Amino acid sequence: GIRSAMSCAEALRRCPEAVFLRPRHALYREYSSAVWAAVGDVVPRLERTGLDEGFLDLGSALASFSGARRLAEAVQTAVRGSTSLSCSLGVSTSKVVSKVASDRRKPGGITVVPPGREARFLAPLLTRLLPGVGPRAEERLGAAGVATIGALAALGDETLRVVLPGQVGRLLRDRACGIDPRDLELDAERVSISTEETFDRDLSDRAALHAEVRRMATEVASYLQRDAISARTVTTKLRYSDFSLRSRSSTLATPIDEADRIADLACALLDRGLQDRPGALRLVGVGVSGLTAVRQLTFDQL
Repeated sequence: GIRSAMSCAEALRRCPEAVFLRPRHALYREYSSAVWAAVGDVVPRLERTGLDEGFLDLGSALASFSGARRLAEAVQTAVRGSTSLSCSLGVSTSKVVSKVASDRRKPGGITVVPPGREARFLAPLLTRLLPGVGPRAEERLGAAGVATIGALAALGDETLRVVLPGQVGRLLRDRACGIDPRDLELDAERVSISTEETFDRDLSDRAALHAEVRRMATEVASYLQRDAISARTVTTKLRYSDFSLRSRSSTLATPIDEADRIADLACALLDRGLQDRPGALRLVGVGVSGLTAVRQLTFDQL
């Protein structure tokens, strides 16, 4: 049959009646940007590995693993709310286990592997499902009677050196045990500035919400002016008591760094978001993006 990642030539050979549609890469990139913006609103520390795949550091938004599933659900809610798309999530203590877990309940599922259960989760799965095991490694493992990830994890040093010699063998055995010390690879370039406030209780008073937004806009503007940069896009983030998120953005022709202008836009975006979905808010945030060193001078500066 035809499967994901198969070449078009091979797919056509297997199914001559197949209908192929021209890809729309510009549209894919547009949706990818929207998805990652929504994800970043919930979990700020993340690594993008492709248009539709990456890793999130839930620890940057959580105090303990016990809230991981709820936070993962918040990520799904944010993505669905901003793009109407679903996403599959794997939650665990390492990249390799999270990657495998994310593939278990597609589309739109969440698989949580608690600390201490990584090896048990991986053990019954076929070796080809372990990231890093390619066709040649799978063939060598199969010839040695190693069909599952658990069997790979159980290989002794001597057998491992024969079946998968060198550092690759040790790396894959560690991964089969759920051991993967890699941290997130973060883009060093700053692409946005934001601040947010979580309220002690849900807040619905519009004047109080505007006051909070203006305070945060002043803070964001101070960062822009300190670094001598300005921004083209202003975003207001709204989080409701059920953890669902809404964000509204406005992009300007000319970049700005003035607190009043950012505040006016952010308040208008807040009003627009509450018009689309009324309700009390647990959190409000203000952010700017499209950062540039170009600044719009005021009359006093000319």
